[in-house]
Amino acid sequence: MYKINPIIDQPVIGLDIGGTTIRGGRIENGRIVSALNVAVPKTRAPHDVMCVVEKVISELMDGRIAGIGVGVPSVVDIQRGIVYDVENIPSWKEVHLKAVLEQAFGLQVHVNNDANCFAVGERYFGYGMEIDDFVGLVTGTGMGAGIIKNGHLLPDQNCGAGEFGIMPYLDRSLEYYCSGNFFNAFYGRSAEDMAVLAEQGNPEAMDAFEKYGRHLGVAIKMVMASLDPQMVVIGGGVSQTFQLYEQSMRREVLEFPFPGSARKIKILPSRIDNIAILGAAALYYDMHLLKAQAG
Repeated sequence: MYKINPIIDQPVIGLDIGGTTIRGGRIENGRIVSALNVAVPKTRAPHDVMCVVEKVISELMDGRIAGIGVGVPSVVDIQRGIVYDVENIPSWKEVHLKAVLEQAFGLQVHVNNDANCFAVGERYFGYGMEIDDFVGLVTGTGMGAGIIKNGHLLPDQNCGAGEFGIMPYLDRSLEYYCSGNFFNAFYGRSAEDMAVLAEQGNPEAMDAFEKYGRHLGVAIKMVMASLDPQMVVIGGGVSQTFQLYEQSMRREVLEFPFPGSARKIKILPSRIDNIAILGAAALYYDMHLLKAQAG
């Protein structure tokens, strides 16, 4: 496997904190060698959730671990590792996650939101291994994005770069039309259920994905106008239905005002399993490679 840098050989723990499950993995030589999934406590009390986070890390730990990366569906103060208003864990209003974990384990901890983890995971383990400028676009229950510029995760001030989903679009926002919400809102079914119907030739379901592709194409044109990336990698649950909306999405993208850009850009669905865990681990690789390059 092509390696960006030998730093990727260092054993790292990656942690993905979701609303219902905390998933962790020990990554060595570019692959997950040990993994663990634990349910978020029903109480969702701050201390109870933190205890589960520490339990997962402890069970994956060994004496060779170089660092820990954590992905969280929330706004993150990246410098201090503070997470705010974690999605589906209401009690986590302000959690000093980096400080708590560094004190508990004596290792460097890097924290970022889940969309940024997806993008940096693609950079180190996926299509982005050979591309320096791209956007990782996550289309799941919501819509978010992470930006890779000059080979690294784009630094920002408030973890808000790439939040294209909040941009106004039609009567709502891009997220309303470019995530799984679109199918629930307009058809009363999940994207997965609609995909089954579309593959069976159901006209309404096929039309739904044709419309969804056009909306997503608009979002990608906004990404192109803002960042002019070499590639957009699409992740999240709805990306698994890529073949159902690809044609209408690409037709919409071809209407971009600069035809050369529209023809050149690569648009691909993620092919990496467990990208959330790998992406969290890649936070460590990205930060340490930046430091190594700086001096």
